[in-house]
Amino acid sequence: MSLEIKGRIVKILNTESGTSKAGKHWEKGGFVLDTGANFNPEVCFGCFGNKGMALVSTIKEGQEVNVRFNVNSREYNGNYYTQVDAWKVDLLSGNLEQQAADIVERADLGVDNDDLPF
Repeated sequence: MSLEIKGRIVKILNTESGTSKAGKHWEKGGFVLDTGANFNPEVCFGCFGNKGMALVSTIKEGQEVNVRFNVNSREYNGNYYTQVDAWKVDLLSGNLEQQAADIVERADLGVDNDDLPF
């Protein structure tokens, strides 16, 4: 099932990592989105593997985004566990103003602007 939702990122979660039973390294990150709904407005998304970690590295707290995600549940010892996995995050157009403000703030703070296109 593929769904999407819009909201503001309120928290970027710490990265977790480990080794699977098969001996493979894994990484997990995530973020919390405030949807602005009256009831249960916050949704916690998980992001797994290299693609998921790259996704988390492109977002910041406070950004307005559209998240595409999957929901799945698994049974373990008679209990069901549900996870919400983000697979794509698009910045909404309103963020262009915030990005411009960030650039101006960096310039005001004397941050090196060699990476700017102008």
